[in-house]
Amino acid sequence: MTQGAGQGPVVRTATLRDFRVPPYAQVPVQAHAAQASHPGNAFPEGELPEGYTPTERDLPVINRGDTVQVSAAPDEIPATAPAPAPESGPGPLYVVGDVHGYLDELLAALHRQGLIDAEGRWAAGNARLWFLGDFTDRGPDGIGVIDLVMRLSAEAAAAGGYCKALMGNHELLLIGAKRFADTPVNSGAGTATFQAAWLLNGGQKSDMDRLQDVHLQWMSRLDAVVEEDGHLLVHSDTTAYLEYGSTIEDVNDTVHEILTRSDADECWDLFRKLTKRFAFRDGAGPTAVQELLSAYGGERIVHGHSPIPYLLGEVGSEDGEDGGGPTVEGPHVYADGLAIAMDGGVTMAGKLLVVQLPLPN
Repeated sequence: MTQGAGQGPVVRTATLRDFRVPPYAQVPVQAHAAQASHPGNAFPEGELPEGYTPTERDLPVINRGDTVQVSAAPDEIPATAPAPAPESGPGPLYVVGDVHGYLDELLAALHRQGLIDAEGRWAAGNARLWFLGDFTDRGPDGIGVIDLVMRLSAEAAAAGGYCKALMGNHELLLIGAKRFADTPVNSGAGTATFQAAWLLNGGQKSDMDRLQDVHLQWMSRLDAVVEEDGHLLVHSDTTAYLEYGSTIEDVNDTVHEILTRSDADECWDLFRKLTKRFAFRDGAGPTAVQELLSAYGGERIVHGHSPIPYLLGEVGSEDGEDGGGPTVEGPHVYADGLAIAMDGGVTMAGKLLVVQLPLPN
């Protein structure tokens, strides 16, 4: 399933790049899920803690002159950044771009922001943390990433904050590969299978070997759209969400119903539509953003999915195979300031972004 620009992921088998691993992440990844010492391990004893509610609702190339790179705060914060003091009301809001299995980079980025401590535990009190999806594929430890997010959701809830996640197209791809394997689906351009598409788009055998029912259930219940503090959070830079409902609740209910029915062709169509990209760039971009904001609320849209170097034309593909090492300093603000891109291109030696919203002016 090779897809061109404007469609979906471009294939590259990821390798773990050289990375200075902080002390809390210096644990070798094992090929099984029950490694108690692993920093991403969700629940070493196999028991969900009391209050664990990860799915509860609350839950041609351009280089335009009107785009701006916003320097992200994480690099300016010392590794020992203090956690926010406990207080009533909602805490600060943070968002995380596409992780794609790069657990070590995720741990380091969360630690720089003071969201986790040196042992990888939640340290941010009542802060609110949203992941924008795409936890697996291409990188070395997608299941470790999912386990970490699941565990942090329980720890954050116990501290008065929350850690939640959105549905990405790679979650749909992994669910489909597990459920339907080599079952033929109507791709619109001939016969395809989820298994083949997953492998072509960076699927890792180690992730599939460690995938458990708890991971599938968690992914299947993720919401697709949410609005927080005037920010409309989605995974993909596409208007295809409008095909699934006129309100946020409608969209999320429809996505959950599709996954519950477990029809291979219907799930494939959902995956295909949420793999589309680039709706918010070029001249029609602001209008496309306004369509979504008018339907679902918010003043700005925040998305992952399309790596910033790819959006800016610094590389010729999502995996950066056609260019040199990209430079990503922070989120990419574009579409007349209405859209914020959060995928820093960690799969192409870019940067895994964790930033606080609203962005500084």
